[in-house]
Amino acid sequence: MPNGISITDQLDPHGWANEETAAYEAAIEAVNGAVGAYSAVIAAEEAKAAPDDVVMETARAQQNRLASEREGLRSSDREQIAAARAHYAELAREVMAGLA
Repeated sequence: MPNGISITDQLDPHGWANEETAAYEAAIEAVNGAVGAYSAVIAAEEAKAAPDDVVMETARAQQNRLASEREGLRSSDREQIAAARAHYAELAREVMAGLA
């Protein structure tokens, strides 16, 4: 803390509307659902007698990509949040369908 000023003291205030907050949290949960779907892929592969390392490495790479994308979500960008909610929820369904 140079000069006794913290970084948080330098941030601009951001007001959160209830609707904006709920939408952002839903988008985060959609990403987390997709990450969880890839966890299920990894667990299913690990349970096999001869797990495929490529399948597991690919799933882990997807989890890492999703984590980066989650960090890029901006609560104030309504279009981005709406698109993220739809996209990641669909991705989770697709990944889980591949396990069936």
